[in-house]
Amino acid sequence: MKYPIWKILPNLLPSQLLGLLLGQLALVLLGLFLAMPQGLAGPGKSPVVVELYTSQGCNSCPPADLLLGRLAARDDIVALTFNVDYWDYLGWKDTLAQAAHTERQRRYAASFHSRSVYTPQMVIGGRRHEVGSDASAVEVAIEAEHHRRDTEGDAAPALRIEHKNGRILVALAASRNKPIDATVWLVRYEQRRDVPIEKGENAGNKLSYFNVARDVRSLGQWHGQAMQLDLSRAELSAGGPDGCAIIVQKGPVGPVLAAARITF
Repeated sequence: MKYPIWKILPNLLPSQLLGLLLGQLALVLLGLFLAMPQGLAGPGKSPVVVELYTSQGCNSCPPADLLLGRLAARDDIVALTFNVDYWDYLGWKDTLAQAAHTERQRRYAASFHSRSVYTPQMVIGGRRHEVGSDASAVEVAIEAEHHRRDTEGDAAPALRIEHKNGRILVALAASRNKPIDATVWLVRYEQRRDVPIEKGENAGNKLSYFNVARDVRSLGQWHGQAMQLDLSRAELSAGGPDGCAIIVQKGPVGPVLAAARITF
């Protein structure tokens, strides 16, 4: 016969009572864990930024473009596509390319001590790069970035996004690790763009691009101080981008310290 727990408690020894309470607590915690959405970055953890440098004139890029699309669906990743322009001479001018994207990639090459740039290239966390079509290598790099944060204690600065009265407030908490020389980047992106290719190495194909960078601009420098930015929602959404990403990284391009998405 089962009795209500409130009738049993007075008859238990202290050790039995403690064991019962611990058992109940374990069940509650297990229930909370199972109810949590999987694949989300834990409290205080910033998503890993994955940047794909690609070109419509590169015949080895389409598999990387599709891989970036799969990564873009993950909550623990901020995935972005940057089309570059240095393959335009092959016969097809990339319709999404910007010289600023090429310059950003060249800065990464300098930070990685690489002699040249290439496509498809994925930069993970601003720290390492892999061939963008090598799904297993990219996944290993992403997991390594997660693991590095967990084991090295390199806590990301608290980055908070708040929507209020048509404004978007971006707040960075003060860091205990000073001095810091970092840039706060804003990337406005389009969630998907399908492009028919008429000439060049991919002629006759219709290629899909995901989280395509429309424009990138610096919102200022962060040196570890408490910082708040007040942005216009109407201005950010002008022209039809589907969202924005905030990226805080050392130097102009370097290790990513924190990142967040802004959706409209």
